[in-house]
Amino acid sequence: MRIPTRPLAAFAFLTAMALTLAACGGDGAAAPESGASATAVTVEPALMRPWNDTVQALGTVKARESVTVTAKVSETVEDVHFESGDVVKAGAPLVTLSGRQQRASLAEAQANAKEADRLYRRQAELAEQQLIARASLDTQRATRDAATARVSQIQAQLSDRVIRAPFAGVLGLRQVSPGSLVTPGTAIATLDDTARVHVDFPVPEASLSHLAAGQVLTATSAAWPGREFSGTVGTVDSRIDPVTRAVTVRGDFANADRALRPGMLLQVTLMRPERQALVVPEISIVQVGNSSYVFRVRDDDTVERADIEVGARRGGFAEVVAGLQAGDRVVVDGTGKLRAGEKIRVAAAADSDTAGQQTAGEEDADTRPEAPVAAEPTAE
Repeated sequence: MRIPTRPLAAFAFLTAMALTLAACGGDGAAAPESGASATAVTVEPALMRPWNDTVQALGTVKARESVTVTAKVSETVEDVHFESGDVVKAGAPLVTLSGRQQRASLAEAQANAKEADRLYRRQAELAEQQLIARASLDTQRATRDAATARVSQIQAQLSDRVIRAPFAGVLGLRQVSPGSLVTPGTAIATLDDTARVHVDFPVPEASLSHLAAGQVLTATSAAWPGREFSGTVGTVDSRIDPVTRAVTVRGDFANADRALRPGMLLQVTLMRPERQALVVPEISIVQVGNSSYVFRVRDDDTVERADIEVGARRGGFAEVVAGLQAGDRVVVDGTGKLRAGEKIRVAAAADSDTAGQQTAGEEDADTRPEAPVAAEPTAE
């Protein structure tokens, strides 16, 4: 004879429910569950601390002085006095151009000037003796002065045949060789004064009131990982770009070892004056869309959600502009498992590590496959 299985299953379910209600009926068993429901977290107070706002931007390195050395005249290169990359002083000769014609003209002009000066002195003696008219002496003086000016003119032309460094700096790649024909505008080399460099970077218009000469700057470069360059704000541009709504700030950086070169890209950080700000650890902030909040601990060790407005972030801390007061306790670790109104327990470091290990164990247990359930025997 076969007994139906559905009444047996219903009977077993009712029996289990009765046993569960009996186990939960005592007050003594509820206390351990209430204590176990308190979530272990770490808590820190929101404190007023010295705070420096920062403005970050990308800047371009520029030499303090920079020029492309060119010739003034069309001539053949006679001699080159430098090599690529040389460090030169102001006035150092770089290239000498051929000037044979000018040197010959100079010799002729000097001879004419000498003869004109001799005739002037002779006529001056005759004029003192009243043997010649005074007008003749004046004419000879003008001839002498014209000859002297001609000598100066040719000497200037000869000086243009020697191209010199206009200031001290580092030369770039050499672009000419002896025998090359150069014309006005032909590039001979670049010259940059990089003992100190400028770094130009844009700053949003909203920060204009916080900019001033002398503020501290720091910069980093991908070319020099791990190195930080220090400088100061030199000049703030007098105009704001109407397209980007940004003002260009020029920083001044020392560059004794010439590590910074014109054209390099730098990540510039502008340090604003120090002030007092309400600060919390950055990991305590929960970000949901455009809103931010923290879990604030009440006096009865329960938590509540406190919506906040976050300002600047730096070094693992964040400034709280609104939503908290100094001394409010906020949950730092364990925010992911909290709900508003839940009771918490402030855990020590060891407790926090143990809780983490237990959580990991529970997650592993959840991922294990369930044991197969034995089939219910059928009564016959």
